Amino acid sequence: MSVNDIIAAQRRYFNSGATRNTDFRRRMLARLEEAVRRHEAELLAALKTDLNKTVFEGYETELALVLSELGEARRGLDRWSRPRRVPTPLSQFPSRGFVYPEPYGTALIMSPWNYPVQLTLCPLAAAMAAGCTAVVKPSAYAPAASAALARLLGETFSRHYIAVVEGGREENAALLDQKFDYIFFTGSPQVGRTVMTAAARHLTPVTLELGGKSPVIVAPDADLDLTAKRLVWGKFLNAGQTCVAPDHVWVRPEQRDALVERMGRYIGRFYGPAPLEGEDLPRIVNRKHYDRLCALLSSGRTALGGQTDPDRLRIAPTVLVDVSEDEPVMGEEIFGPILPVLTYDDLDGLLSHLQERPSPLALYLFTRSRETERRVLGALRFGGGCVNDAVVHLAVSGLPFGGVGESGMGAYHGKAGFDTFTHCKSVLRRGRLDFPLRYPPCDDRKIGLLKKLMR
Repeated sequence: MSVNDIIAAQRRYFNSGATRNTDFRRRMLARLEEAVRRHEAELLAALKTDLNKTVFEGYETELALVLSELGEARRGLDRWSRPRRVPTPLSQFPSRGFVYPEPYGTALIMSPWNYPVQLTLCPLAAAMAAGCTAVVKPSAYAPAASAALARLLGETFSRHYIAVVEGGREENAALLDQKFDYIFFTGSPQVGRTVMTAAARHLTPVTLELGGKSPVIVAPDADLDLTAKRLVWGKFLNAGQTCVAPDHVWVRPEQRDALVERMGRYIGRFYGPAPLEGEDLPRIVNRKHYDRLCALLSSGRTALGGQTDPDRLRIAPTVLVDVSEDEPVMGEEIFGPILPVLTYDDLDGLLSHLQERPSPLALYLFTRSRETERRVLGALRFGGGCVNDAVVHLAVSGLPFGGVGESGMGAYHGKAGFDTFTHCKSVLRRGRLDFPLRYPPCDDRKIGLLKKLMR
């Protein structure tokens, strides 16, 4: 089927009303969950092929989150989709107001290569829960995962309900030329601008899950050992190719070396004395990104790591110090296993400095002080984050996940995902009793009464 044929078939199916029924949606979510479990080995093998993810990391960061989202959607579906009554003013007496959640229609879901299973199936679960049909476009940069997802979804659903379109830029462009009822995109800000431009031609609403330079602030009272342990895990997960990975660290000058020393200890514990020789470190997705990251290694001074393997596209977990903000590594989102550690003297000064930067997708604060937490969270805009941890806020379905400003727009996970693919249709139901106040002719008496009713 051509792209035009797929979209036309999905519109006909949506307009038939088949996806409106909550029992149907719940059955389809359960069917997808069964399919993920059935294809578990194939999906994990694809992640190993594309990114050298271990079975544990592939399950922990991809399949486990997908299964969690599917379970949350099935449990919450009846509650989320129920019409909601709202109060009405005296001026509209007698009346009742209702909000009816209804699906947008046919959605386009464009997913990235770094978490190709999770970032395809989690938004798809949200779209299905909302009652949409969906065209899914996996990234061509993760070809094994793309093929595995195409087989999984192709075997599980008819194309008039859920369809997968594989390919690269040509297929992306062909899809963006079409009119969808909603577009959900995860990827870089550069491509996000292209998606939004295309959506604007049809006035299509969009969710953009982008990225940015997500900072870490280490307060003077932080537990340095715990900070180092959790930063090393969060940063070097998937070889740093995580949209919410800690991008750089701010720490007091007198604590920098102690923090770096502890990070080195945990790098050795997690990845061994020679990380490039082990199998626990994922690889960089392709030569283009590998070469870009290698060029960033010249910034500052290498305190830890720095080794590279061009044949296997791997870079050892690397920590840089003595980095200035005008160096290349601080000019773009790193998206790799390189972590600059910078210093600050005054927290208020640092917060003022960060307020001038684009709002990141994530922010991480390490502190034992509720007052410090209050100051930082109140001063800075960011999509989401953690206090005394990194990355794991993504695993909480009740926390909406999304960016703000240049890091994106819209959110999903749990009910927020259902809401993303849902239009709230407002209806006022009036009684037959009628009052002449609103009808012409008007006089001063009517105006006075109107003012009283509209207070």
